Amino acid sequence: MSAVDDDSAGSAGEPGGPAADGAQSEGRGADGGKGEDRQADGRRQDGEGRDRDGRQREAKPDGEERDREQPRRLGAPKGSPLGGAGADGGARTAREARANFHVEGDNQIYEGNTFFHTQVLHGPEEVFVDGPVPRERLDHLRRVYCPVPGYEAMRRRLELTHLLALCGEHGTGRASTALALLAQVTGGEVSRLDPHTALGRVDTSRFEEGRGYLLELPDGDTYDGGYGGEPPEERGHRDRDRGSGAAPGPRRLTELHLDRLSAALAERGAYGVILVGAGDLADVLVRGRYGLVCAPPPADEVLNRHLTSLLAEAPGQTLLLARANAARADVREALGLDELRPGEAARLAGHLTGHATGGLSDAELLRECRWFAPRQAQEWFAGADRPGTLPGALPALRGAALRIALAVFNGSAYSLAAEAGELLSWELAVTLDPQYALGRSLFTAHTGARLAAARAVPGAGEEDLGEATIPVRVVRFQGQRLATAVLYEAWDGYHNVRGPMSRWLRTLCDDPRPQVWVRAAIAAGVLCSWDYLYGFSELLLPLARADSPVQRMAAATALAEASRDEAVRPAVRGLLRDWARGDDQEACETAALAHGYGLAAGSVSASLDQLGRIGCRDGGESAEIASYSVVRLLAGPEPEAVLQRLASWYRDRRQDRQNLALLTVLRAVTTRTSHLWGLRDTPELEPYASWPLVAALVEARPEHTRWLSDLVWCALTTARSGAAALEAMAGWMRRAARDERQLTSLCGFLPRLVSQERDRERLLLLIARLARDIDEPLNARAAERMRQALLPDGPASGPDLAVAYQPGGALRRGPARDSGPRGPVRGPAPDPAETPYEGWHEREGHR
Repeated sequence: MSAVDDDSAGSAGEPGGPAADGAQSEGRGADGGKGEDRQADGRRQDGEGRDRDGRQREAKPDGEERDREQPRRLGAPKGSPLGGAGADGGARTAREARANFHVEGDNQIYEGNTFFHTQVLHGPEEVFVDGPVPRERLDHLRRVYCPVPGYEAMRRRLELTHLLALCGEHGTGRASTALALLAQVTGGEVSRLDPHTALGRVDTSRFEEGRGYLLELPDGDTYDGGYGGEPPEERGHRDRDRGSGAAPGPRRLTELHLDRLSAALAERGAYGVILVGAGDLADVLVRGRYGLVCAPPPADEVLNRHLTSLLAEAPGQTLLLARANAARADVREALGLDELRPGEAARLAGHLTGHATGGLSDAELLRECRWFAPRQAQEWFAGADRPGTLPGALPALRGAALRIALAVFNGSAYSLAAEAGELLSWELAVTLDPQYALGRSLFTAHTGARLAAARAVPGAGEEDLGEATIPVRVVRFQGQRLATAVLYEAWDGYHNVRGPMSRWLRTLCDDPRPQVWVRAAIAAGVLCSWDYLYGFSELLLPLARADSPVQRMAAATALAEASRDEAVRPAVRGLLRDWARGDDQEACETAALAHGYGLAAGSVSASLDQLGRIGCRDGGESAEIASYSVVRLLAGPEPEAVLQRLASWYRDRRQDRQNLALLTVLRAVTTRTSHLWGLRDTPELEPYASWPLVAALVEARPEHTRWLSDLVWCALTTARSGAAALEAMAGWMRRAARDERQLTSLCGFLPRLVSQERDRERLLLLIARLARDIDEPLNARAAERMRQALLPDGPASGPDLAVAYQPGGALRRGPARDSGPRGPVRGPAPDPAETPYEGWHEREGHR
């Protein structure tokens, strides 16, 4: 270890009374303790009670004087300031949440909006408007159409019943399938019907003999077959006036309506196909006689058919080039979708054709591909609150809320995403119509239909609970770019959605489960990076001022995440500096937590500068929380900077700095690595997630073993931390006894903690005490291995004492050490003539 000023205790924490008096922290300076005391501000005092500058020292009662002279005993760290809310599962959650919003390429800046008409226009009760499908459209469809799975069964069902209800999402090929079916059974005589056709009142004479009719129902589950005829605005107010217990206004399309329509079509020798979006209505219809699910055809086959059609007159090499470009990794990554839908495949074919014929450059092709996910998000949210009142808008609001919740909880347990979606749908609903008493539907929203509507799929996954992982059903978008596209479109495209989203995220940030609050905090940070002015006032400030430590940690996480944006980082850095210097203790703690990520200040070194100031202010009042952030930095990707700073703090003459270093070392010995997660990946530590951080660093980064052994030795031999350090080592030994690989690592580390015989005795006594423990005795075999590792003829190397050795001071004689290079803090080896003598600790007043 390296250059300790003094402040070591050779027998601290041993049975028989740890040496707690006589250390530097009790008043002795570098002069070796010549009877001069040192005040907290560094001025020495003589025996007459005068300061070194001659001013009379104020007389104090004997008890108060003794309290001032005694060093503050350091107990074991209190653990996470979150009380466990950020421990188990936090690392996995943070890693998965970051993956949602950080993908290569520009997928965050969109221009313009596309609005899709989804409102039902109610006209006459017997509306029947149809229009023929152009022959050119049918001819083109015949060339490029790729049959969906079960196409022949659909055709036979249509010929038998004269009516089909194809159920599926927009873009799955259901409209093309319907046109292809009708064109095949009618010889190309196909018409479209107005979406608001009153099927319950249509006159059968309106149907032409031998013609096919295509009807696409409006989105949502409130289509009433044309019987209602009541404007949705009036129906919404009527239901609200009747109370939440009133029967729903609209009547739905049922099997009875379809039977009547089927008979009418058969009477005229006509055929009909109804397109129904995913939802409760579709779920009911597919269990009946007419409903069939329309699954999309293979995207690659659809793409190939469109390319072949578009490049039919081009040289053969052009088609080969377009197909090769479609398979390029950068094109697939720019698309950001796992599987293209038929409409998207057709659009991509157009872009590939333009590129192959020289109309688009590579950069332009990739830019067009990056628009696919944002375009999907625009389609989802355009008019999602129409008709503007409840309950008419509720199905669409619930769908929008689930998509936003999936953007935040993409890849997490479905139960978490679904519950978060329900909470957000409530916020959206009360914002749209505050007087409506909103409840939750129970059996009208099947999981499969909801996920299909959100372009999401379930799967098997795991959740980390600390000591174990449990299997869970996870849910994720079918594309890595959809999460960011959805979140950006909702936040940036619709200002009035920001209020309910902000309230929703603040609520999630108060959830003690890290699987919830970590994701919400990272999402809040991403939103703040897009609009810091709004995010600061509506998200960050309320969280930072909250009484809940989880919310303050969430604010710190959001600030660190927002500071990834270089344009926002100066604002975050200035805010944290003001909080650290201000009088608000909660804001100061939030700043300390934010610096634990090593991002807000611009570098790990700058974050350590701020943490050093925070941890030493007001007599070390914030040392606990500052040490928690420092040890999180130690678990990050730059441990070298942290180790150097810890050694520097321990050599510092100010006791508050030394205490901060000692508390950090104690935390590093007692805290599981998985509990010290950050916003930057450290894959080398993942195999040792259940190990104490010091053990994980020794095994994953052996080049830092000398630093670590120096610092742990100092914690063991310093009077005010010796007892806590021994308890920390006891915990490490108990963990290692249950893990063979960790036990081997510990046995290799223990000899480095031996400087002289008293160090060996201290550890041997600890092992003996643990082995004799009545309630939980240490495994005998593991205890014997540890004891053998500490014996003089074992692999003794001794600590480097990079912190304990000070040039010009007395050195110590210890057992033979390894012949490798000295610890990086201590510098070159001392001259052999300066071999230390026994009792150097006593001379320096360390007993």
